[in-house]
Amino acid sequence: MAFCRETADGLEVSVRATPKGGRDALDGVSQLSDGRDVLKIRVRAAPEDGTATAAVAKVLAGAAGVAPSAVRLASGATARLKVFRISGDAARLRATLEAAVAAL
Repeated sequence: MAFCRETADGLEVSVRATPKGGRDALDGVSQLSDGRDVLKIRVRAAPEDGTATAAVAKVLAGAAGVAPSAVRLASGATARLKVFRISGDAARLRATLEAAVAAL
């Protein structure tokens, strides 16, 4: 899937976050107006003091099957569009995320 890209130490994932979304969950894959794919994640947390970003990272970690400490924000701290880096085996991480999205 085009929302993620393999790196030397894991995976880079493009995310569109929806704070105050009513639940903490993956919400599918969407294509932006510029053609990029993003993984949509909604969280209950409000976008205050990084709480929503931390909640998005936790949902992403659960979907990837890794500890939350393996997920770190690469860009987009205050934006809806964020890039996260997940440390680990890129092929396994990609397969796990693709399976999580397919199960929606």
